[in-house]
Amino acid sequence: MFAPLLVRNATILTMNDAFDTVEGDVLIEGGRIAAVGAVDPPALARRIDAGGDYLLPGFVQTHVHLCQALFRGYADDLALLEWLQTRVWPMEAAHTPRSLAASASLAAAELIQGGTTTVLTMETVHDTDAVFEALEPTGLRAVVGKCMMDEAADGVPARLREATRASIDESLALASRWNGRGQGRLRAALAPRFAVSCTRGLLEEVGRLSRDHGLLVHSHASENRSEIALVRQRTGLGNIEYLAATGLAAPHVCLAHCVWVDEREQALLAAGRVKVLHCPGSNLKLGSGLAPVAEMRRRGISVSLGADGAACNNRLDMFQEMRLAATLQAVRNGPGALTARETLAMATREGARALGLEDEIGTIEPGKRADLIIVRRTWPHLAPDPDPFATLVYAACPADVRTVILDGDVLVDEGRPTRWDPAEIAATARTEARALAVRAHVR
Repeated sequence: MFAPLLVRNATILTMNDAFDTVEGDVLIEGGRIAAVGAVDPPALARRIDAGGDYLLPGFVQTHVHLCQALFRGYADDLALLEWLQTRVWPMEAAHTPRSLAASASLAAAELIQGGTTTVLTMETVHDTDAVFEALEPTGLRAVVGKCMMDEAADGVPARLREATRASIDESLALASRWNGRGQGRLRAALAPRFAVSCTRGLLEEVGRLSRDHGLLVHSHASENRSEIALVRQRTGLGNIEYLAATGLAAPHVCLAHCVWVDEREQALLAAGRVKVLHCPGSNLKLGSGLAPVAEMRRRGISVSLGADGAACNNRLDMFQEMRLAATLQAVRNGPGALTARETLAMATREGARALGLEDEIGTIEPGKRADLIIVRRTWPHLAPDPDPFATLVYAACPADVRTVILDGDVLVDEGRPTRWDPAEIAATARTEARALAVRAHVR
């Protein structure tokens, strides 16, 4: 456990229920926030002088694919199903434990340096232990799911085709091996890829086992019209209707995208208290569409943010996702349909809520885990910053992240990582990506 840490002279965006902004200090003891505001610190506390910079909760990205970080630049300018069949599935099938570790390390470094301290990630079908092993020393807080695929959909390589029972058994074994590791930062989820690649029997068993074992469910839904047409052709139901029929419309279910959800399906999401994971950058790049975020939020649906994978976004950048989320809803419904304040809440406290961690992270309050970031205010592109929420959502970028603290441990200090060498991680990733592309026959 780390020595007490005092962050002094900060502009603190607490992200609490009142959205209070406090000028003052935050004391961290035992990895948790001990006091906020006027603080009388222990004599031996380490001190970081924020110098008036913004202190806010670390970002919580609720939909990423760490295993796809090595695919960056190999899968551009393609529609979703072609993207999956000709690039992503072949490359996922060609992964080895070594390349998966390199991909997870590359993604974790980018995420943490950009202010993300927690992720919900879906990996590939095989070798998910390698991802957990790579994440443990980075300090990242993560809920990791082994991708589940037991339906032989068109274009799926043999290595990604599973027997139903084997998929379930391995997913539960991962939870047994990894839940609580990394000083409590690592957990496992059940991650059926999407309705098209899973049998109904698998989805129903995931629904039952997730309730029995207290596990999150992480899946994709209604991202693309072609996907929805396939689900309706096979089941006679809309995508969300079908998932609800299999028992996957519940508070512990996290569904990425939900771009094409009509009023009836939005009502199903709201009634089940399903968590929606919005990925505006990915939705734009794949041409999927603009999700009805403002409408879903009006129904009381929890909507949080994620960058998706580097194969369909290229950047794991929460600042970009916040700006896109707010501005795209302005295009759909007019300026202010999704305010900067609401958007920053989606990137922090709503993400924590989606993962069932709202009592642990997502706000700056005594007793919460000390997952915090300091964002520098001194650069010209951030001045004059009369509204901190608008400044962070519309003007800031990852390079403005000065300090990242996770569980009270300083992972980034004055822009420099303390646990890894970025150049070394990037060099290893390039080597592994080239070899992976050769194995997958992808150029």
